[in-house]
Amino acid sequence: MSQPNQSYANHRQIVPVVHYFLMPLGLIVAIASLVYALGSLRSGDRLLEPLVIVGLSVMVMLLIPLSRSFGVKVQDRLIRTEENLRYFRLTGQWLDSRITLKQLIALRFASDQEFPALCDKAVKEQLSPGDIKKLIKSWRGDYYRV
Repeated sequence: MSQPNQSYANHRQIVPVVHYFLMPLGLIVAIASLVYALGSLRSGDRLLEPLVIVGLSVMVMLLIPLSRSFGVKVQDRLIRTEENLRYFRLTGQWLDSRITLKQLIALRFASDQEFPALCDKAVKEQLSPGDIKKLIKSWRGDYYRV
């Protein structure tokens, strides 16, 4: 199955299993476990099991976004290295140290022809990632982003 050409309009990635299944299910379980714990508290039942279930549901709710963020952080470091090397390959110089990681992540979508000039402009004008993406004329897709 081929992917559509990436552009500013469609570059954001939604992971259906995470965004539409795990997060809502985790929220439902967390709320249900709190209701169960409160019911046990009101009725004078034992609290150990309900509190363990609440603790586990809170852990799951924290682990879902954390596990995704760890992969993204590693990928951000890789993007920084790749784009620094790409800039060096195109210009013979290393990237300006004032360029931010968020700017570089946005600049990865720029074609080789416009990449060096956009890097310089991003630093000089302190462009936001959104502004950088909007300035890209020849979009270079990143189909492997986590």
